[in-house]
Amino acid sequence: MAVIQHTEEDVKMLARLMRAEAEGDGQLGMLMAGNTGVNRVRTSCLDFENIRNIRDMVFQSPGGFEATQKGYFYQRARQQDIDLARKIIKGEKHHPASNSLWFFRPEGNCPEQWFNQWNSGRYKSHCFFSPLESECPEVF
Repeated sequence: MAVIQHTEEDVKMLARLMRAEAEGDGQLGMLMAGNTGVNRVRTSCLDFENIRNIRDMVFQSPGGFEATQKGYFYQRARQQDIDLARKIIKGEKHHPASNSLWFFRPEGNCPEQWFNQWNSGRYKSHCFFSPLESECPEVF
């Protein structure tokens, strides 16, 4: 059962985003990027109050993903990427992105906070940040 509503086009769009944002971190890194995106659709807090579906999340501006804002969201969704996106849409979560709403790739160490959200951990090149449960209960 899916944790968010979606169409087949949405699945492909999420797959493209996961690939564009985290392909260099392998499949697990892509799954974590997907966790963050789906969390943004599931919640209605902070910068994500008006995000209602995958398309809104992928193209959110400002506050959206670098891949769509800087123009490297162009690769097609491969079957392996689509399969990963389906896992995330079905609710699969991976720490440290389980409850994250933000991630980024720093030059050095992960900062303690990012946009007032606490660092929940790092996976390869990306740091993940989660809100407090009291701020965004739908993410937990």
